[in-house]
Amino acid sequence: MSELFPLVDETGAVTGKATRAECHSGTFWLHPVVHLHVVNPAGLLYLQKRSRSKDIQPGKWDTSVGGHVDFGETIEEALRREAFEELHIAGFAPVFAARYVWRSAVEKELVNTFVTCYDGEIECDANEIEEGRFWCLPEIEESIGKNIFTPNFEHDFQLVKRYLTS
Repeated sequence: MSELFPLVDETGAVTGKATRAECHSGTFWLHPVVHLHVVNPAGLLYLQKRSRSKDIQPGKWDTSVGGHVDFGETIEEALRREAFEELHIAGFAPVFAARYVWRSAVEKELVNTFVTCYDGEIECDANEIEEGRFWCLPEIEESIGKNIFTPNFEHDFQLVKRYLTS
């Protein structure tokens, strides 16, 4: 069965629904996604290396957690589902950081970005993530623009830096 995504306006109000294939086929129908930046108490940011089987940006380092909102699901429900699916984490306190429209070569997303400090175990889902590890912020800064990260992560990082250093 095809995944169904809500179609939304720039405020996040649902205007319709479409399949994943339709949303990723160059229609540029706006659909919501969630991003979670996981920081540990030492101030290190966890990043995931996307599986090489992903249809968008395979093999690149990306946000700790990222995923689509399913039709009928709230942003918070999607955030908690994706965090559990990708990193097997639960019981975290997300802080809203930003909402913006992101357009890639094949899709347009309404990105809902959150940050959390988490001190528990992290276990990557091998189907979605090639590997994961904590990075120090200067290491991330030095690697920006070198084709290591997804362009979306590089944009997101600029928006959440202030949450990571406070």
